[in-house]
Amino acid sequence: MHNTSATNDGQETRLLLENVDDDVEEQVKNGAESSQRGWERPALVSFTALGLLLLGGFFYLSNQPNASGEGPRGDYLWNGTHEFKRTVILVSIDGLRADYLDRGLTPHLLDISKQGIRAEYMKPVFPTLTFPNHWSLMTGLYPESHGIVANSFWDPASNSMFMYNHPEASLNASWWFGEPMWETAEQAGLKTANLMWPGPPVTSSGFSPTYHVPWRDKVPLEEKLDQIFKWVDMDVEGRPELIVAYEPSLDQAGHAHGPMSKEVNETLRSVDKFAHSLHHEVLARNLSDIADVIFVSDHGMADTRVTEWILVDDESMLGSYGDEEPTWDVVTHADGWPNMGLRFRAGTDQRAVLSKLMRAAKDPRYIGKFDVFNVAIPMPERYHFSASERIAPVWIVPRLGYALTTKESGEGGPSHGDHGYDNDEPAMRAIFVAHGPFSTGAKGIASREGKLNGWHSTATDEHIVQGFQNVEVYNLVMRLLGVDDVAPTNGTAGFWDAYLEA
Repeated sequence: MHNTSATNDGQETRLLLENVDDDVEEQVKNGAESSQRGWERPALVSFTALGLLLLGGFFYLSNQPNASGEGPRGDYLWNGTHEFKRTVILVSIDGLRADYLDRGLTPHLLDISKQGIRAEYMKPVFPTLTFPNHWSLMTGLYPESHGIVANSFWDPASNSMFMYNHPEASLNASWWFGEPMWETAEQAGLKTANLMWPGPPVTSSGFSPTYHVPWRDKVPLEEKLDQIFKWVDMDVEGRPELIVAYEPSLDQAGHAHGPMSKEVNETLRSVDKFAHSLHHEVLARNLSDIADVIFVSDHGMADTRVTEWILVDDESMLGSYGDEEPTWDVVTHADGWPNMGLRFRAGTDQRAVLSKLMRAAKDPRYIGKFDVFNVAIPMPERYHFSASERIAPVWIVPRLGYALTTKESGEGGPSHGDHGYDNDEPAMRAIFVAHGPFSTGAKGIASREGKLNGWHSTATDEHIVQGFQNVEVYNLVMRLLGVDDVAPTNGTAGFWDAYLEA
């Protein structure tokens, strides 16, 4: 792992400025004393000194940043004290539901959005789970394309189970398809940093971020903030141009206490203060015209305290069929909580299983509570969730307000909030808030050409863009970094043209 320690540039700059002040003061004092002696030095010395001063001034001015913010070298930017390259800081706050921003508890995120731009919402991919969505944000691909189809699932090709909470196995590169944005940036010669973002430390192509801090739970927000700016404060040649960071505390509070709880509201205030601190540190370094800061989330959160539990192994569902064979006993895997992607023992009559499930879905006791999908009744096209052998042959997808379980697993449990449901549900919507050169340019285009796909709220003085899918984020980050050679994605060609200068 590379050295991620901070430099002392800030301290050295302050000491340098102090020394400069001392030198100037001494020169002023000496100048006053010499002026009392009048024109005692030869005129030649005076003209020589004047010539050197003018020559030095020429070289000084030729090395200063121009009006566009370029530094001494044209491909670098200048913040007034240091050279920088284009920089993107992408921060994911797990479980930050879009309408949490309407609770009056996030003044700092809203202030950042007023200075910058935000989306009405960002639409997660289906299933609306942490690992599929974080890898879609990284790759611009749907789960059927990038292979992470749930937080836990069976892979028939490798005859093994992916489990997000078993990192020794799940972080193996063979699970993760597609090209994450940090790999694309590394291939383009940029340096990148990953602060606990879900995903493998090394891809199947052998690429890794320049700097990588692996996942640890319960890491204080202050420690994460400190790490981000240790990277930002590095020397320009070692500094990462792309930093991705992940924070799970809000999602954890949502699961444990529910989205309407005081615990969620308290955690929401904490992550809002974290966003403020991050933004403040960017402004303190005079980087608002150099660094794009983007806050996103992976999904929302639904209140499940009053959820109705459906027993999938009940006789009215998959209790038994045919003679005496218990249907649930032939189920070998149930993937993708709160959904159930069912796989069966070899030789199982899957048509009979499906027939039983379809009858149950039409039963008055279950109408409107869940949907059943398979090859004959495919997933809605908008899910983009069919073209992968990792997707089980039969999927039961509960509607919001319902959850699937078995007699053995029982009803209820510790979770008072959950996600994974239909990605069109408002409760599943995520956030997108950005500030920096991107938002400045987008608002300029909107003001000049009226091309912004959204609106300006006069009530809150915000530029709000229409909701979009999170598979668009990869292409945005690549354009902000100036990377042209990008990987294929499921994003929309030209999607960001309305927001970015050609």
